[in-house]
Amino acid sequence: MKIKDLYLQNSLSKSKEKFEPISEGYIGMYVCGPTVYSDVHLGNVRTFTSFDVIYRTLLFLGYKVRYVRNITDVGHLLDDGEDRISRGARLDQLEPMEVVQKYTNSFHKMMDIFNTKKPSIEPRATQHILEQIEMVQQILDNGYGYVVDGSVYFDTLKFQEDKKIYGDLSGRKIEDLFSETRDDLKKQDQKRHPSDFAIWMKADPEHLMKWNSPWSEGFPGWHLECSVMSTKYLGETFDIHGGGNDLKFPHHENEIAQNVGACNCKPCNYWLHTNMLLMNGKKMSKSDGNTISPDELFTGDSPHVSKGYSPMAVKFFMLQSHYSSTLDLTDDALAASEKGYKRLMESLKTLEGLNHKSSGNDLDNEVNSSLDEFIAHMCDDFNTPRAIASLFEVVTKINSFKEGHLDLSQISAETFNRLKEDYPKYIDDVLGLKNENDGGNNDALNGIMELVLDLRQEARANKDWGTADKIRDGLAKSKIVVKDGKDGSNWQFS
Repeated sequence: MKIKDLYLQNSLSKSKEKFEPISEGYIGMYVCGPTVYSDVHLGNVRTFTSFDVIYRTLLFLGYKVRYVRNITDVGHLLDDGEDRISRGARLDQLEPMEVVQKYTNSFHKMMDIFNTKKPSIEPRATQHILEQIEMVQQILDNGYGYVVDGSVYFDTLKFQEDKKIYGDLSGRKIEDLFSETRDDLKKQDQKRHPSDFAIWMKADPEHLMKWNSPWSEGFPGWHLECSVMSTKYLGETFDIHGGGNDLKFPHHENEIAQNVGACNCKPCNYWLHTNMLLMNGKKMSKSDGNTISPDELFTGDSPHVSKGYSPMAVKFFMLQSHYSSTLDLTDDALAASEKGYKRLMESLKTLEGLNHKSSGNDLDNEVNSSLDEFIAHMCDDFNTPRAIASLFEVVTKINSFKEGHLDLSQISAETFNRLKEDYPKYIDDVLGLKNENDGGNNDALNGIMELVLDLRQEARANKDWGTADKIRDGLAKSKIVVKDGKDGSNWQFS
């Protein structure tokens, strides 16, 4: 389709801006990926699901997109200064790279479960140590870093004096910044100012992951990897940089400082941030028990839900809130989303069974308007809740056509063909929602069900109500609901 005007809420400017790509028709997008030391949590899932829909929308609009999402496998430290990967290796009694592979595989599996597309490139921090050393040297050469006992720190005061941009993304004032980073808690006395941050850390003898550098045997700071990998694969300045809202400070603020400090280039033109996932109105926390894992959500093995919810029902729930808004996960909200998701899937099946004979175009404007609104809302900063509301206007029309409340002949062949072609694409290609009842044996199942429904219809035609009811009740025991309508019977899982 022809590329339409797109508007994004830029976290840096704090305003909605018309999107202008650096190269017409092409987009470079970088999203901060997971630190693979444990299983992915639901907050991460929300972020990566949101950016999957953004990626899908950009592709649907006709852009060629290079989507880069990294794997953090070194340098991200815990509050006590221990590397997250090293902690995982020590606890699991594995080599660090075994931990990385184990949880990278787990992350990919969860992304597949939520039907997200794979990024164009998925680089790892440990694969880019040389490039990170080079960027540290560039920062030092430009006067924005200093070396203390083998560790290298970014000089935020000097940077702010020259560039006057540190804190613009996060809204933090440098004079109010004390040590809020986790990358160098054991070596606070080495820093000239509390807001300075490590870009290379000298490793202690017992540290598991370390490399030779001009300054020491050590490892890169957490923020450095994204500055290096985003610009390596997308250029010194690219289009879109995304991540969770919790990364604005210090991670993304320090990324900007590193990029500008190294090459005097801002990393990107548009910053997009997803917001927090709450549960029952509170921040998720393991310490107070207010947490749930994706697997617990699927199985229902948690006191916070009354039953298990399917991945697509959970994804539909997430899409009913704008990516930049907080989202409150509750059992009631999930139950309502499950019903909405099933209604959407049922409408696809109903649409597939509609037969059209055009005799007018009285309803063309109504149908086309709802379809157009979906795209318009997605072009307005990827507003999935409003886009989904437009889809349900279409659902109502489809059901009314089936039930005879609206005359299907009152839309033109052109509009009907658009409805049959675009509506499923909006659900599948753009939102990434799939029918979970469609498996590898879907064609065989459909064939069996067609035969069963034909036998039941034959019994009804012969007024053999006992056989007809027996078939319906037997299917109900297998959680298959038969619905009789003007144009025949159809089925769905309950």
